[in-house]
Amino acid sequence: MVVIIMKILVTGAAGFIGYHVATKLLSEGKEVIGIDNLNDYYDVSLKENRLKLINNHPNFHFEKVSLEDRREIEQIFNVYNPQIVINLAAQAGVRYSLTNPYAYIDSNIVGFMNILESCRHHKVQHLIYASSSSVYGLNTKMPFSVHNNVDHPVSLYAATKKANELMAHTYSHLYGLPTTGLRFFTVYGPWGRPDMALFLFTKAILEGNAIKVFNHGKMQRDFTYIDDIVEGIVRLVDRTAKPNENWSGIAPDPGTSIAPYKIYNIGNNNPVKLMDFIEAIEAKLGIEAIKEYLPIQAGDVPATYADVDDLIRDVGYKPNTSIKDGIGSFIDWYRDYYQV
Repeated sequence: MVVIIMKILVTGAAGFIGYHVATKLLSEGKEVIGIDNLNDYYDVSLKENRLKLINNHPNFHFEKVSLEDRREIEQIFNVYNPQIVINLAAQAGVRYSLTNPYAYIDSNIVGFMNILESCRHHKVQHLIYASSSSVYGLNTKMPFSVHNNVDHPVSLYAATKKANELMAHTYSHLYGLPTTGLRFFTVYGPWGRPDMALFLFTKAILEGNAIKVFNHGKMQRDFTYIDDIVEGIVRLVDRTAKPNENWSGIAPDPGTSIAPYKIYNIGNNNPVKLMDFIEAIEAKLGIEAIKEYLPIQAGDVPATYADVDDLIRDVGYKPNTSIKDGIGSFIDWYRDYYQV
């Protein structure tokens, strides 16, 4: 009896979410082709050390390549012919987009175009791709729903993620490519990104430095633990996006389509006040933070809150890791990794 192993291409495999997704898929017996350009947006050694944990797995293959390198991407699809693609590679960061806009066009627009074209020509069964809660922009109706219009982004990063959703819909409509976009809400946890709040706060507090508290602490975020994000992604791998038979052009639903296209929020469905988040870090560390209160930064939004009803209905799953448990796991990892 021949056992056919599902081949899944994971872009951004050395990144925070990509590494965790690849690890989970390998543990389930999948064959994973990981690609990443290992750029220096943040500490490259952190990316390399993530890769070291999975590089020797017999079902893992790694290729160092940038998404915007069209010929290299085409070659990887020719060689490996993946059945499923999970696109997690992107130039991340709202604040970085204010000073480095072209990096977002190269990676998030040109790079995503190359992924779409390769998926189209290789008859990929399902493209799952990372979007972001940042697409909600100026929306204030809470919780944020995928069925609400999102046409007012406040950062170029958010605009590129919204563009990805539009590009994906076009390919779903024209070529029947099933696409599922996932709007992640403030992901955190072990092996996290050094530019994210939890990492920055933990490092500063342990070093005795002040933490920067934007909008004078009047922020709320739907912080979502990495394991919850991964579980949501993996459950959707086999759930190929399908057309919504009730979709109407008279009252178009932004979260679905007459094409095989779907958008989901993956968030904790429980916004946490920034000051409560900081208090949880202080409690775990046993150190009170020195706080520098600052105005809200350009491109930031004061609150995020995910409506996850569609995720619950379609895959029977809702993120549920508490802030206390999630922060505890991250700080335990941080102390061990940096030996502090």
